[in-house]
Amino acid sequence: MGARSKARKRAVDILFESDLRGLDPIALLAERVGAPELAPVNEYTISLVHGVVEHADDIDRLLAEQAHGWALARMPAVDRAVLRLGVFELLFSAEVDDAVAIDEAIELAKLLSTDDSPRFVNGVLGALAALPRSS
Repeated sequence: MGARSKARKRAVDILFESDLRGLDPIALLAERVGAPELAPVNEYTISLVHGVVEHADDIDRLLAEQAHGWALARMPAVDRAVLRLGVFELLFSAEVDDAVAIDEAIELAKLLSTDDSPRFVNGVLGALAALPRSS
């Protein structure tokens, strides 16, 4: 697993934990960054968590629109975290190509969630990638 893939997984871990425990993701991230007993937090992980939080309202709105038949609250928490990260990289980060953002999210879903999750993540992110975007 490459450095960026590891950074994405760490970001999903933080987003998942904060969601599950009802914590602020930025505060949880700050705890992880300053914890000497934990592995150092990659700068890309930090930028991902901050990006997801900064665009949280738009990300959740887009997910609600594209996850047909699945309210955000009904999604497994890990899928929600993976999708939030995927949407951020897909639509709000100029650093990552669309295909890479989708593929990385699918790989995280394969690693962390159910057998059906990669197909679900692919469908939602694929639909979002196909939407027209303003330049």
